[in-house]
Amino acid sequence: MPTILRFIAPASALLALAPAMAAEPDARNLPLWEAGIGAAVFNTPAYPGASDRSNRNLVLPFLLYRGKVLRADQQGIGARLLDTDKVEFDVGLAGALPSRSDDVEARRGMPDLGTLVEFGPRVKYKFADLGGAGRLRFELPVRAVIEARGGLRRQGWTTEPRFVWEHRGDAGRWTMEAQVGAVFGDRRIHGYFYDVAPQYATADRPAYRADSGLMLVRTGFGGTLRVNPDVRVFAFVRLDSYAGNANRDSPLFRKDTGASAGVGFAWTLARSSKRAND
Repeated sequence: MPTILRFIAPASALLALAPAMAAEPDARNLPLWEAGIGAAVFNTPAYPGASDRSNRNLVLPFLLYRGKVLRADQQGIGARLLDTDKVEFDVGLAGALPSRSDDVEARRGMPDLGTLVEFGPRVKYKFADLGGAGRLRFELPVRAVIEARGGLRRQGWTTEPRFVWEHRGDAGRWTMEAQVGAVFGDRRIHGYFYDVAPQYATADRPAYRADSGLMLVRTGFGGTLRVNPDVRVFAFVRLDSYAGNANRDSPLFRKDTGASAGVGFAWTLARSSKRAND
C-alpha cells in the first residue's frame, strides 16, 4: 500500500478502494484488465495522532491492469521493472483525497490537508514460502509526497519498511494478508501534519516546528472473498501506535494510538479475454 495513503483520512480513495484489499489471487491466471465499480465505508483517524476521526463513504469506478511491466492493481499503480522468484522492484504512483481542517478540532482555522500524490520506488523480497500456510515477504517503499492544492508543492518523503504475510485459499476464492511495519518521514512531511506556524498559534495551540523521524508503528489484517466471478467483497482492520512519534510535543498530537477499519465490494462489469500470462 502506498505509505501516505495508509494513514490519511480518505485513504485509498483514488485507487478505487484497491489498497484496502488484500493481495489478489495469482495475477498470472487473471484477465489482463478488468473494469467496474466499487464502494466502501472507511473510518480512520483524521491524521496520525489526531483525536478526531473521519468517516468516508465512497462509490468509484476502477480499472485493473496486469501488464508485465505497467500495472494498476491492489498493490498500486506503477511500473514493475524487475520480477524474480525472490525479488521484485517497481516504481509506483498513488494518491489521496483532501481533508478539511475545520472538521478537525485541533486544526480549526489552519490550512486544509490537500490532495496528496506519492511517487517512488519499492523493493519486495520474498523470503519464505510456507506452502499451505502462505508466504512471507519484506517490502521497502520510498515515496516522494506532492500536494496538489492551488498548485503543486513537494511535501517531503516517507518510507515504510514492513513484513507482510499473505495467504490464498480455495483456488483463489479468498485471500488474507497481515502486516507489521513502521512509517518514517523527513521534517517536511512531519511538518505538514504537526507544524503550527506563528500566524495560526492560539492560547491552546502554541507555535511548533516539527522534527523528522518515526511517525508510527503499524499492524493490520485484511481479506477478500470472491462471491461470484464478478463480485468481490473485502474488509480490513488496522492499529497504529504513535507512542514513538518524533513530534509528540506538537499541540496537534492528541492520541498515542489510532484504529482504522473499512468494508466494501468491487463489481467487475467488463474484462479482457486475454489473460495476464499470455
